[in-house]
Amino acid sequence: MSLHVALVHPEIHWNTGNAGRSCLAAGATLHLIEPLGFSLDEREVRRAGLDYWEYVDLRVWRDWASFEEELPRLGAPFFFSTRASRMYWEADYGRETVLIFGRETGGLPQSLHDRYTDRMFRMPIASPHVRSLNLSTTVGIALFEVLRQRAPQNLATS
Repeated sequence: MSLHVALVHPEIHWNTGNAGRSCLAAGATLHLIEPLGFSLDEREVRRAGLDYWEYVDLRVWRDWASFEEELPRLGAPFFFSTRASRMYWEADYGRETVLIFGRETGGLPQSLHDRYTDRMFRMPIASPHVRSLNLSTTVGIALFEVLRQRAPQNLATS
């Protein structure tokens, strides 16, 4: 079984750091697709207080095309967007899973919406005053839904 999280053009290092922490806790690989809105150099990571960052299984991709080429070998893709019609709990995440999220200010590019319409999911938002959930919150919800679905398959839990 494999579990991956991909952040497409993330802009805020705190969100990426929190997503990395969730990936580490869930046993998932974190993929960052450039361009990034921040630096990953050691000084910046330390400054952000990401003392666990060295343990995150991290891969950085120069662009979406490079990542997309590898995607079939990683697993089934599941995209998250506020514009999707299906709820995240309607997905059957399976054994080889890639959870894909867009940047904080604009979400996923329209080209991905067009190409992967049938793979788009959203989180419920009841209030008309909330445009979207925080990126790292959404990552955590999706990751642990995958683990919840896999739990009957005798995964170790703590």
